[in-house]
Parts: sequence; C-alpha cells; structure tokens
Amino acid sequence: MPPALPSLPIEAVLGDLIGALDARPNAVLVAPPGAGKTTRVPLALLDAVWREDRRIIVLEPRRLAARAAAERMASLLGERVGDTVGLRVRLGSKVSGRTRIEVVTEGVFARMILDDPELTGIAAVLFDEFHERSLDADLGLALALDAQSGLREDLRLLAMSATLDGARVARLMHDAPVIASEGRAHPVETRYLDRDPGRRIEEAMAEAVERALRAEPGSVLAFLPGQGEILRVERLLRERLERFPEVDLAPLYGALERGEQDRAVRPSPPGRRKVVLATSIAETSLTIEGVRVVVDSGLARVPVYEPDLGLTRLVTVRASRAAVDQRRGRAGRTEPGLCYRLWSEAATGALEPFTKPEILSADLAGLVLDCAAWGVADPAALPFLDPPPAPALAEAKALLAGLGALDADGRLTPDGARLRALPLPPRLARMVVGAGRHGRAAARDAADLAAVLVERGLGGDAVDLTERVERFRRDRAGRAEDMRRLAAGWAKAAEPAPGEGEAPPLGALLALAYPDRIARARGRPGEFVLANGRGGGLDPALALAREPFLAVAEIVGKAASARILAAAPLGLDAIETLFADRIESRTVVAFDPAARALRARAQRRLGALTLGERILPAPADEAGARRLARGIADLGLDALPWSKAALQWRERVRFLHRAEGDPWPDLSDAALAATVEDWLGPHLVGRTRLDEVGSDTVFEALQALLPWTLRARLDAEAPTHVEVPTGSRIPVDYGAEEPVLAVRVQELFGLGHHPTLGGGRVPLVLHLLSPAQRPIQITRDLPGFWRGSWAGVRADMRGQYPRHPWPEDPATAAPTRRAKPRGT
Repeated sequence: MPPALPSLPIEAVLGDLIGALDARPNAVLVAPPGAGKTTRVPLALLDAVWREDRRIIVLEPRRLAARAAAERMASLLGERVGDTVGLRVRLGSKVSGRTRIEVVTEGVFARMILDDPELTGIAAVLFDEFHERSLDADLGLALALDAQSGLREDLRLLAMSATLDGARVARLMHDAPVIASEGRAHPVETRYLDRDPGRRIEEAMAEAVERALRAEPGSVLAFLPGQGEILRVERLLRERLERFPEVDLAPLYGALERGEQDRAVRPSPPGRRKVVLATSIAETSLTIEGVRVVVDSGLARVPVYEPDLGLTRLVTVRASRAAVDQRRGRAGRTEPGLCYRLWSEAATGALEPFTKPEILSADLAGLVLDCAAWGVADPAALPFLDPPPAPALAEAKALLAGLGALDADGRLTPDGARLRALPLPPRLARMVVGAGRHGRAAARDAADLAAVLVERGLGGDAVDLTERVERFRRDRAGRAEDMRRLAAGWAKAAEPAPGEGEAPPLGALLALAYPDRIARARGRPGEFVLANGRGGGLDPALALAREPFLAVAEIVGKAASARILAAAPLGLDAIETLFADRIESRTVVAFDPAARALRARAQRRLGALTLGERILPAPADEAGARRLARGIADLGLDALPWSKAALQWRERVRFLHRAEGDPWPDLSDAALAATVEDWLGPHLVGRTRLDEVGSDTVFEALQALLPWTLRARLDAEAPTHVEVPTGSRIPVDYGAEEPVLAVRVQELFGLGHHPTLGGGRVPLVLHLLSPAQRPIQITRDLPGFWRGSWAGVRADMRGQYPRHPWPEDPATAAPTRRAKPRGT
C-alpha cells in the first residue's frame, strides 16, 4: 500500500481480512459508509500471495458507482483509469494489459462468468454493496460459488456491505468468516417532520430543503423515489432558491448524462454549496463532498413483476430501515451532520428491516436463460441466498419456450444461444434477432429501439417510441454516441440477412418482443385492451391515442387504471404477417343480455384481441340451447315465462324437499340456476331467443326433474287443494316456508282434528277468515283453538256478523257456506 494513502477506518481490519482470505477462499466484510471498503480493500489485496499475477474483479451495483470507485482508486495510486485500475461498464471500458483491478457492474460480471465459467486470469471477485441484493448480484454470486465448487477451488469471493445480514451470507458462502469494521462516522442529528399524507411529496421536500438551507451550512442531499419527483422538486426549488444565490441545484439519477452526474458528485467550488436531488443511486458507494444535511422522503421506487400478466411495473414503496439508515449516514461522512426525515419517528419502527431482494419480485426470464446457458435447467438448484419464486420461474420458462429459447426439458436451444449472445433482456434480444431476418436495416432499427428501452432517458420521455428513436438518432451527446455504437454491435451480432429491403415499422418490430402487449383501441380515444387481457390508457390528446393498434413496451399501474408509458403504432397488416401462426379463427356463440338472444360471430383473435369478425346465424343446436339456457339464468329465473300452474307445482315440490329432503329435488332459485343447462337446455333445442320459449316448455322441463315414482306421492302429500267439511276444495298456498290454507271458519265447523300434509307429518297453517274473508286467527292446532280462544273470537264476531252462525261448540256444529236465513 503506497505510504501517501490517507488513513481510513477500514485499515484497522485489513490485516484480519487478508489473513482470512489467505486461509480460506471466502469471506464477508461488514463496514459502515465512509469506512473505505470500496477503494481500500481491492488495493490491499493486490499484494496477496494467492493473487499471483491475476486480476481482482470488483462489482458495483451501478455505472456511476463503478466509475467513481475506479477513478478514486486510480487517483490514490497516482494513475489514470485503465492502468492498474480498470473499468468495464456497458457504455465504455478502460482496461489494459497493466490492469490488475477491474471495476465492473454486476450485469457485466454475470456475462463474464457465463462466457468463461473458469474465470480465467481472475484471482478474486469482490461483491461491493451486496446488501442491495440486485438480481444480477444474486446470480453472479450463485454462479461464482458454483464455479468455485466445481472448477476453481482457488477462487476468492468476498461479499462487502454496510448493512448486511452477515451471518446469513456467510452460511451461503460455506461458513465464511465475517470481518466487521466499526468505521468512523460522525454524529448525525435526526429530526422528524411528519409530512401530512395528503400533501404531495414534492411540496414537502421543497419546503424541507429550503428550511435546511436557512438553518444549516453546507450542502444538502435530498432522497426522492424517482426521476419524475426529482424534476418536479427541481422546478419548485428554482423558484424558492432565488434568495440563495450561492446554492446550485444538481439532480442525480441513472438516466443523466455523465457530465451531469459528475457535477452532482464533485465538490462545490469555494464559497458555493449545492442541493443534490437524488434517487437511491446515492445511498451507497458514492461520497458527495460537502454534504452535511440529508433530507429523506423515506420512499423508494422498485420494480415488481406480475407473472400472470408478464409485466413489470415500478411501484413506490417505503424504504427499508437499512436504506434510511444508509441515507442518514451520508450526512456524517466528513463532519457532524443533520438528517431531516419526512415522516414521524414512530413510523420508523414499522419499516421493513432490509430492502426486499429483487429476485423475489423480478421478471426472471433473463435469469432462467442465463442458468440454461450455465447448464442448469432449474435455477433453484444453484446456491441463491433467496430461492427464486416458483410462479415467476414458471412464467419465465413459458416465455422463453414461446420465444424458442428453451426446449421442453428447459435446455438452451440454438435460438436461445443467439438470444443470450446479445447483452439484452430476452424479449428485446428476440426482437433484434427476429428483425435481422428482414435485413440489415430492420436489425439496426430494432437495435436502436432496444437502446432507448434499456437506457432510460435516451431520446426523451415521449410515449411514442418512434419519436424517441428519431431523437436518439439525432442526439450528439456522449451517452447517445456510446449507445449508438453499442446498438450497431447488437445489430451486427444478430447476423442479419443480406440485402437492404424495406424494414418493418418500429411498431411491428416491437411486437416481436411483446406479442402479448399488442393493443387494440376500445372505442374512445386513448382506451386500449392488450392481447394479455389487460386494459391500458393514454392521454386522449396524443396522436397515438387515435391509432387502431399499438405495440406496448411499458405500462404501469393496476389493471383498472393502467397507463401506457411507451408504445409504437402498429398496423393490422403487420399483425397478420408477423403472427399468422398465432392468430386463431373460431366461431363464438354468446348470449346477448340486451337482445335476450343468442349471437354468433366468426372471429379472428390474437390472445384476448379480436382482429376481425362477421355475424353468423345463431345455432339452434344442443350446444346453442345450453348457452341460451345459461344466458337466461344469468338474467334471472324470473325472466322465464312462468305459468301459475308451474309456479305452484314448483312450490309443492319445494315444500316436500324441505320436509323430507331426498329424494325430492331441490328446486330453489340457486339450484335451478346452477343446473339450468341440464334441465332447461334440452327443451330449448331449436330456439335461439327468450321470446321463443313458452310457459308450457318451462313447465314441461321443470316436471321432468321429478321422477315418475314421486309424482303420485306429490299429489297425495302436497295436493293443490284440500277438501274442507263443507265439501269445498280450497287451494293450498305453498309459497311461504310452511303451507297455508286460508278458509272461512264456518266451513271448518265439525272438524275435530287439524288437517296435515306430507303424509300426516306437516300441519297446515290455517288462516281462519271471517265471513268477509278477513283474517281472524292463525293456528296450527285447530282442536286447541276450538277449546281455547274460540270463545273470545265468537264474542267479537257475533256482533259484527249476526247473520252468520257462531256456535258455542264449533267442533260438533254443522259446517256451512251460507249465512242464517232471515228471521232466525
């Protein structure tokens, strides 16, 4: 270690770390922010005996962090990046034959080890900031451990982090020793501002930043969930900071040009200070000089994959305790500081302890493809700290099989090898390779389209990807130049067919990557339905909103309110050409509730999309009859033309079912609706409309539900009428829970027992009526009524109806339908 290097806290444990890696191949280092682990550990390991003349690979989660780490280490050695310390990232690499430490992003390392499983010429791999648990980091460590076990026992692996469950990672790394550094953090005071949940985060943040600038010296680092919030806060602060002429505003997020990122990170000139508005990109790895105040929104934006829809959406969530502690620590890197938190102190205890690993909520198609290239059909067989979820794995395998990248056994196909050869997500690789079959121009168009999709911010943020690609091609900034060179390489690697034929439109190329996201207009401008069944919307003022078809690359939000963020227009002719093998022609017969009739259409469909249809005569066959029956039941059984006889017959059977259960059928609304296709359907053959169904048909279908053996019992045990002592046949009402007989009391004189149904098991409920047919008593015990309350009823009724008989003993009196003769 050169003597000119400044002393950092990590040096106190460097000896222990070097000794641990001398004795064993793996180790875990836990060191707080500012300890110096990112830059000092790789330099210290240069002199390790086991390194020999091989390289040390240092993994960083982001390009900005990788570039900062490489530049810092090179400066400590008095060299330039590309000498002893090199850099390898997507948009440019600086390495040479002298390079011994190579700083790479996690995604680059995953491709390195897949292309060379033995990691030839590499002595050690250092996983910096492993606590962020990106999908690439988890995959890289799993592959490195697998290679170490089978191919490279001498390979050293070191996981480093400030907030890490060290014991758990150590177990994964074959019980590796854990070395901890105490660090040298300056004290940070924490103040809670308890933002009103109804207030926009941008307004609260702008106010808090202004408050910090008024009260505290030094620069401010403000954490926000994403680029959109950063730009909105920047606009608000430009108005507020007119009174702070010494303050510079510096956004910091992944899509910025390199020069703008550097401006945010480098120290402010003497006499000036700055406000850095950053995403979680500034949580770790970076030291922003001069910052002594942190303002934390407490929010983060994370990708969440929905396997059932095949979509990844960005979701704003509360940051974990580990993340907010990292953010807070940024205020104490170089001197005592202050942290404002835009939530209540009590809410901190409810935060998740650690950030959720990306592997648990990400699209795993790329991981499954990489594992297949590694020779592993089941990724769960590899040593992951958290095993990949089975549903996401199944969806990923299905997608890759649909792309032709995997065979039935999960092995890589030749097409899959071609996709994996491109450093792109599988869908976009499929687009570039597929476009190559149309010639060099199509391959280049697809590569440029892939470039604006993987490098956020290129070409602007227009929803129309055609517009983004055109702007990207005109952009002369360094990042755009670098991406154009990369895209040209992708197009060439796709092995395009010779010739310069006319390239398909960009929308058609995009559909090669996202066939499940081809969208058709619903009717109103801006409303679309996707082939996967999901709905999506656009601003009606956009030109895209009036397109009949779109190919959608990005969509956010839930199904009820999903918003399309990136798409391109698509013609029906292109869909017909590209997806001829996926388009289904079928006849669809459905019940139209408004017309109360069957409707038949010949449709051509791609997934959930109807590409075209024509009206056909509705089928009057057995299948059509069943659909008609189901449609009627869905309207409600009351829609059927019930006759009074059918209703009474049904209620009689229902009475006996309640009284006895089996073998009497259940004719309740729920039971009939559930089985309508079976009992009513066969009787509707030849009909296609509800108004063609007569009441006789319904009664006939209903009666068929009762076995012949029970029909005689139905008449005997649940008769339609009951004969009373006068000889009158009185109808029984079976509509209530219990059967009711409404009869004038005089017609029951002389009856000494209570009438029953159901073979004598169920007493009739007697509604005893006055001569004017008004109720005077309800009873289930007629003899008891004669003996008991009859006397009171008789006293009341004699005055009201003097011309009618009211005997003292009705049980022995003669029944009558008539009044007494006049004068008696």
